[in-house]
Amino acid sequence: MKLPKKVEIIEVGPRDGLQNEANFIPTEQKIALINALNKTGLKRMEATSFVHPVYVPQMKDAKEVLEGIEQVPSIQYMALIPNTKGYELAIENDVQALSLVVGASDSFNLKNVKMTREDSIKNFESIIDKAIENGVFIRYNIATSFWCPYEGKVDSSVVLEMVERIDRLGVDEIVICDTIGRANPAQVYDLFQQISSRQHKAVITAHFHDTYGLAQANIIAALQTGVTRFDTSIGGLGGCPFAPGAAGNVATEDVVFMLQELGIETGIDLQSLLACVELVRPLTIRELTGHFHKVNVYQNT
Repeated sequence: MKLPKKVEIIEVGPRDGLQNEANFIPTEQKIALINALNKTGLKRMEATSFVHPVYVPQMKDAKEVLEGIEQVPSIQYMALIPNTKGYELAIENDVQALSLVVGASDSFNLKNVKMTREDSIKNFESIIDKAIENGVFIRYNIATSFWCPYEGKVDSSVVLEMVERIDRLGVDEIVICDTIGRANPAQVYDLFQQISSRQHKAVITAHFHDTYGLAQANIIAALQTGVTRFDTSIGGLGGCPFAPGAAGNVATEDVVFMLQELGIETGIDLQSLLACVELVRPLTIRELTGHFHKVNVYQNT
């Protein structure tokens, strides 16, 4: 099996993981979670998002969260923004890394931001120019890269064209997202193989949800094509308010355990992650989907 020696894990739990929770999570608990994640060895995480509270009320305390966390200089804290207003708010709050999202599916994009894919791409062009001018890191997520909850299977040629176009804009990172967790390993291998066969300035990252239980298998498939950066969410938190039925992101602790078992270095301490899962459990009314934590709890009872 062709495997890398080292993989980077990007934690998305505090933003992507928590945004779909129905009950508002107190700001101090979000801060405590991020501060605990700081101590795990993670070097990058999505901390919050500057979106309109009417659409994603869970993120209405973005400013307070960023002000309250212990910002470790060696860790990159990202904030998702949907538009120019979000960009301005992020810059006002000294955010140095921004996350943008455009759906490969027009239907998803219309549900998400009330714009077509084309309009969204154009909307972000001026924001990217400003960010580059100000030395801000730009992560560009292509949502519904494999399947759309409204249109079904997404044509890979659409995603490949988007990758080429977005790369020309000068972004730092492009994230290929299985937003509804419907992709299978063959699909994943094929798309990432096509992406990796072309030269890009931006680094390529993979983002998998575990709706059908295939997220870790999809990570293995992506690893085979040379992908070494993956989004994960502590405890398997997540979902998407604009993708009905989507399960959580693949659990950080499960992926770290799997990679360690394969002899792949992540720089992340599993026991510290388990402590973070314990912080997450009271924040959600849903059952956490991670496996490694459940096994650990069983073995220690």
